[in-house]
Amino acid sequence: MKSESSSSGQSKQGAAPPCAACKLLRRRCAGGCIFSPHFPSDQPQKFAIVHKVFGASNVSKMLQLPEHLRSDAVSSMVYEGQRKLALAEAEVVQLRMNDQFNPSTSLTDAVTSTSPRQGVLPVGHDGSK
Repeated sequence: MKSESSSSGQSKQGAAPPCAACKLLRRRCAGGCIFSPHFPSDQPQKFAIVHKVFGASNVSKMLQLPEHLRSDAVSSMVYEGQRKLALAEAEVVQLRMNDQFNPSTSLTDAVTSTSPRQGVLPVGHDGSK
């Protein structure tokens, strides 16, 4: 029997697909990959959310728990990631709506006016008379 070969010459027969994390990070999924039990290849969005909010390195550090606690940690990270991304999206929509109703203020002005800028003087002002 002939096995299928990939362009790199490796056999595909019996090889498990890389987990969603390794696929997104474009790296080889090793046998002991800490991500693979929690981020299967058929659920790429799950890792994408967690990676966007926390970063792969931090997720890896958070998974350095006893095995029986890891799935709860992953569920919490996915939930928290979804909430943070939804909140950020809602804030952008709100800023755009404010810009629409107040055309004298641009989106950039709205963002910079909400940023704390204490102690910054306009150019040419040194605080003296």
